Amino acid sequence: MNHFLKRKGFWKPFLMGAAMVGSLSVLIQAKTADSYFELSKNMEVFANIFKELNTYYVDPIEPGKLTKIGIDAMLNDLDPYTNYITESDIEDYEFMTTGKYGGIGASLRKKEKETYIGDIYENSPAQKAGLHSGDKILSIDGKNVFDKTIDEISILLKGSAGTKIVIKVKDAFTDGEAERVVTRGEIEVSSVPYAGLIGTNSDIAYVKLTQFTQNCGRLVRTALDSLKLVNPKMKSVVLDLRGNPGGLLDEAVEVCNIFVDRGQLVVSTKGKDREWDKNFNTEGNAWDTRIPVAVLVNGSSASASEIVAGTLQDLDRGIVLGTKSYGKGLVQTTRPVGFNARLKLTTAKYYTPSGRCIQAIDYSHRDENGVADKFADSLIGTYKTRNGRVVKSGGGVTPDVITTDEKISAIAAALYSKNYFFDYATQYVKQHKTIPAANSFSLSPAEFTDFSNWLSGKDYSYKTKTEVLLDSLSSATKEDKLFDASKTELAALKAKVMHDKKQDLLKNKDEVKRILENEIAARYYFQKGRIIQNLREDETVIKAIDLSGKPDQIQALLQPKK
Repeated sequence: MNHFLKRKGFWKPFLMGAAMVGSLSVLIQAKTADSYFELSKNMEVFANIFKELNTYYVDPIEPGKLTKIGIDAMLNDLDPYTNYITESDIEDYEFMTTGKYGGIGASLRKKEKETYIGDIYENSPAQKAGLHSGDKILSIDGKNVFDKTIDEISILLKGSAGTKIVIKVKDAFTDGEAERVVTRGEIEVSSVPYAGLIGTNSDIAYVKLTQFTQNCGRLVRTALDSLKLVNPKMKSVVLDLRGNPGGLLDEAVEVCNIFVDRGQLVVSTKGKDREWDKNFNTEGNAWDTRIPVAVLVNGSSASASEIVAGTLQDLDRGIVLGTKSYGKGLVQTTRPVGFNARLKLTTAKYYTPSGRCIQAIDYSHRDENGVADKFADSLIGTYKTRNGRVVKSGGGVTPDVITTDEKISAIAAALYSKNYFFDYATQYVKQHKTIPAANSFSLSPAEFTDFSNWLSGKDYSYKTKTEVLLDSLSSATKEDKLFDASKTELAALKAKVMHDKKQDLLKNKDEVKRILENEIAARYYFQKGRIIQNLREDETVIKAIDLSGKPDQIQALLQPKK
């Protein structure tokens, strides 16, 4: 025996420790046994109830439907990202991670009980077959689609690449009925729908990234390479992650690797099971480690978008502009559960290089109504970037430069929901074979007047915020039995604030005109046209362009506040 072990007093603490480990092991085993017993007991109860229902319930039951309802109800008690994916839903799930599906390459628009072709993807089977935005779908392979939901019609349109489908439509241009034979293809919706040079001197690279699907990091890098060939004197990059809901964590690391070099920690994950405790470092060479970077986010930028924005912020590698991001700091993994079904479940939380987790909602604690709330201010931690700037955990990524997130007016929302922008765009295309480039297209005053006249007599009723509040006040006076005493004053006030739709249209002309121009541009230039057309008056992009010409201001933003 080693002489060190023979020293007096050594064995006492060793044996005490061994006893403690043994006791702990027994406790863990007991706890595990209790957990397994609870699990097996409740599984048996669930199976017995299912058998009893199947045997004795008065009407026939649908086992698959009932099982999904039960599973969904169970998962609703956790977080909204833990989901049961049935075999029939797998294709939609795969599309979220790959951007690919078998179909015709067109979106759908619903107007009451009728369905129309919405946006058509460039070079898609739908475009090649002669379908147009605004075509009304009458039948698919002889099946009438009147009153069917968009989901039901989507199932009919999707299928293996190479298979044919007959779509009967009422043509938006001729108003005649026609059958279009469409050969389905593998539709790949690019996660980088547009990349281009912006700014007065066309020396700023703008890249729109809509989702973190497979190989999106490579797509961003390739787009930047192409733009640098066009202008070798490119002076900055704007990476637009607004509206990007996230996706693959590995791809978030790849996007960060474009701007930070090999070996940099981007994100770490921690879960209940130690196998989810991982560090994710950049593994390749950066595209450029010095070029100024501006990352744009808003309240719909989530998950992987927040990893990129939060990491570049923590490393002081770029500035973040926009509005506070969504606040999703959870990581999901899919597990097979048999019969081609899967369970997507939250297995870990992620942390940016400073050590912060930006998760906003605490799903582990709920109120008496089962509602989860945001983390209390007392639980929000303070962290520091590489330069020593203060950043906080919880509640998403707070931009370094906060811009206004434009809110849609009541009249614009009403016109959109009634499909009037969509319908007028269809009419406009019938009358105009071509339009100027998307970045210069604009409706003339006479054309906007034509749109205003076209709206005359159409129903797009809505209530302003003031009118909604007045309705609430009127209801409250009735409940409090004060209505008779105040009805004259209420009527006078209501008459005073009653909106005039014509006046509202003029008051919100710039916004309405911009949305209409955007819808029209998409008919000629597809999704790229929408993005390009929007950039002209995008306040956040304009601010990013302005900052790119002021390197001193950028450096000041990257330094701690004194």
